[in-house]
Amino acid sequence: MVRGRWVALATGPSPGRSLKMEGNERSEACAKWLDAHYDPVANLYTFSSCVALADLHGDGETKLIVGDLGTGQSNMKLKVYKGTTMLSENTLIDLPTGVVAFLMDTNEPRTPAVAVASGPYIYIYKNLRPYFKFTLPPLEVNPLEQDIWHQAKEDKIDHLTLKEMLESFRDKGGMRLSARSLRYLMLEPHEMEAFVNVHKMQAIKCQTVITCMATLNKNMADDDAVGCLVIGTENMEVCILDPEAFTIQAKLNIPSVAVFMDVTGQFDVEFRIIVACRNGNIYIIRRDSKRPKQCVELNSQPVGLVRLNKNIVVGCGKETLHAYTQKGKKLWTVQLPAPITTMSLMDHKAKGFQAVLVALANSEVHLYKDKILINVTKTQDIVTSLCFGRYGREDGTLIMTTKGGGLIIKILKRTAVFEDKDTSPGPPLAQSIKLSIPKKTKLYVDQTLRERENAVAMHRAFQMDLYRLRLRATREYAKALEASMAPVSADLQEPLKMNAVVQGIGPAFKLTLNIQNTSATRPAINLCVSFLYDEHLYSVKRAFFKVPMLVPGLTYPLVTFVESVSDRGASDTIKVFVLAMGRRAPILTAHIHMPVSEGPLLA
Repeated sequence: MVRGRWVALATGPSPGRSLKMEGNERSEACAKWLDAHYDPVANLYTFSSCVALADLHGDGETKLIVGDLGTGQSNMKLKVYKGTTMLSENTLIDLPTGVVAFLMDTNEPRTPAVAVASGPYIYIYKNLRPYFKFTLPPLEVNPLEQDIWHQAKEDKIDHLTLKEMLESFRDKGGMRLSARSLRYLMLEPHEMEAFVNVHKMQAIKCQTVITCMATLNKNMADDDAVGCLVIGTENMEVCILDPEAFTIQAKLNIPSVAVFMDVTGQFDVEFRIIVACRNGNIYIIRRDSKRPKQCVELNSQPVGLVRLNKNIVVGCGKETLHAYTQKGKKLWTVQLPAPITTMSLMDHKAKGFQAVLVALANSEVHLYKDKILINVTKTQDIVTSLCFGRYGREDGTLIMTTKGGGLIIKILKRTAVFEDKDTSPGPPLAQSIKLSIPKKTKLYVDQTLRERENAVAMHRAFQMDLYRLRLRATREYAKALEASMAPVSADLQEPLKMNAVVQGIGPAFKLTLNIQNTSATRPAINLCVSFLYDEHLYSVKRAFFKVPMLVPGLTYPLVTFVESVSDRGASDTIKVFVLAMGRRAPILTAHIHMPVSEGPLLA
């Protein structure tokens, strides 16, 4: 416990809070959180994906479930906390990558099960005891790799040749190696021979691992509905498991490895899975979709993903926080003072309040409502995992683990109110601050006296300049009409008007020319349209075509397609000429400033 501050978390049947304080604690009237518990030696090393809250015994008291990574190679455990004490502990074989609580059936009492993703396995616990183990289907072993190990088994190649052949297949061929081959390539030269002698007689197995996990309601939207497990794997797949038989109900390939996942909806009705992948893109998977839809292409690697209402909030490695719609439109960007370590959603259902919790590497936890920073909490160490929800009998509890293995529990005050400063009623605070207006200088006084004495002359000079500007504009307009450089025809025999519309983001654009005959009774015939452009930048599908007879008063759209053939991101002007048979000068001329091409989109 930290000296001078200790508050015990209420875990008894009483809904109140039992607060015990030692030392002189500073009173902060504006503080939003109560320090309930801090244990710097809790020895918890985990991430936000391995922390969950659930009522495991159906007694109305929520427990804390933590998948502890231990040292990274050993001492991996599943720990369950009740209040500030550890309730149970189970040993894990491999590193946990996700921990969720879900309901497997509709039996009474409605006690959830705990699913722990570890390596290629999902361990299911019921009543804090091992219940079932699901194993991902093995992958097909590459025949070349299998043939190499078969030669090593028959002593046809030595261990150094084995290493060279595996490295060549991995680097040049791009083939996926099994865990045995990858482990063999990591060994020192003096350890390889012993490794080959031990494993060469065993069959090769190629197994994938689970990278992230979430839950999806099966057929109801209630909080106590039966849920399905949704997992992302290292072999670029997203699988949905049946909660009763633990078989794969749906499987979909994605362009990259999923690292963060958010799920909403019901499996039997309609669902949406938002996946942030290792290639820096965000994809959306819908029911009955044959392939994922690319939603957002990030400028750096994602380090956190949270769905806030209908928007996607993602933290990136360049100390930035972005918000997008589900159609991929960027809403806002916030520059952070330090790198992001983890993110989580703060959903206070009792007050109908939702915000995003962002832990930073400077030992601070920021709370964002949209793009407005509404609260900053300083912690004793760098926070590595965040979890907000009901813990014990408190609805608004924030649980954090630190880089040094500590456990921090804070309780949101019942009187806490988070206000959006920009949307609060009344004038802004800056309006009440007096401006620092300098005193009148001697130069200002002299200038004022000069304007009073020469007011008539200054007004005449202004009027003269204004008349000259109008005259020059009129001359330039008349020159453009005479040279047919305007989109409106000055010829009384062929009174035409034209405007152009460019559609698309590139590299293909749709160009629509709207031509109108402004004559009262006479139709326009024998007209042509020609384009003048830089062939190194653009390619026009129809660069010359005839115009049909133009009936007076009607607008005729003429459509062609323009393709940007340059990869330099340059743009230029395309000139459009409306020509008449037997005339050397064009009737109309339009200059179309083409937008910069965005480049080809990935499928």
